[in-house]
Amino acid sequence: MDPVIFVRRNTAITAPPLVPEIRLHLATEITPIWQATEATLEASNLPPPYWAFAWPGGQALARYILDHPQEVAGKSVLDFGAGSGLVAIAAAKAGGVTVIAAEIDALALAAIELNAVANGVFVEAIANDIIGTNGRWDTVLAGDMCYERPLAMRLTTWLRGLASEGARVLIGDPGRNYFPQGGVQRLATYEVPTSRDLEDREMRETSVYGISPG
Repeated sequence: MDPVIFVRRNTAITAPPLVPEIRLHLATEITPIWQATEATLEASNLPPPYWAFAWPGGQALARYILDHPQEVAGKSVLDFGAGSGLVAIAAAKAGGVTVIAAEIDALALAAIELNAVANGVFVEAIANDIIGTNGRWDTVLAGDMCYERPLAMRLTTWLRGLASEGARVLIGDPGRNYFPQGGVQRLATYEVPTSRDLEDREMRETSVYGISPG
């Protein structure tokens, strides 16, 4: 099945609570879309379809970017682990000149393209694992990416390196287990509504941080 058709059929267009300015193709429930993803790909025990939900870290980071457009206006921007494209779309709306959304999930790439069109912006979606590279982006954004130790360690090391080379690096995080304990500056904190299907509570305190050079 064409990934774009899959996304259209299995999601509804809605706005994340903290970012009502942005409309996204999102799942209303996790179980049906998870099952549909496994059936479509003819595979079992797949990880959750992260692209189909507006996670707290992404919502907080998108809110911060819209409220502080100077972080991206007139700049080249990378949104790493873009998921639905929420943060990338916020960056484009806030004046980012070149906005790249990096994702390795084919369904996420389809969702990003559909969501960008729904919001009247252009985002370049790329499928590469770009950790370890440097595209000389002015601003690098990462929302809710510290949920697994191996990824968090690779990501943090890479982001600190990018900060050392001059990039402005921002992370949105709701207190995930593997978020770095030092070398970050808290910039803003939000109360983000969440779903009991995804989190252990209905609200999560979520902060946006600037990453210090490594």
